[in-house]
Amino acid sequence: MYTLDTNAIIYYIKGEERTIGTLNGLFSQPQPIYVSAITELELFSFSKMSSQEVAKIEEVLKTIAVIPVDSRIARIAGPLRQLYRLDVPDSVIAATALFTGTTLVTRNIQHFKKIPSLKMLNI
Repeated sequence: MYTLDTNAIIYYIKGEERTIGTLNGLFSQPQPIYVSAITELELFSFSKMSSQEVAKIEEVLKTIAVIPVDSRIARIAGPLRQLYRLDVPDSVIAATALFTGTTLVTRNIQHFKKIPSLKMLNI
């Protein structure tokens, strides 16, 4: 089971070969894949997105479960932010992976490496 960081989806829709190969492998397996609602916010906040990019984002999001930022996630994210000096989006994305008991798929291992209980897959 996996939680995708925002950058994993960005590199996927931009056509980065290594990311496409990794994510297509994950998508082909019968297992849940999650993203935080923060990732959804980040994806749709980029300026100058083409209609094709928006369509690709929509296509990816249809195949995965979006986890809302609720009190349970906030109570995990708060201490992560405090202890490891993460920004709010990264603390919520890490909290989502911890909450769901999944491996975080990211290109930004450096952002999350201080969290000892967080499993990561570098793409």
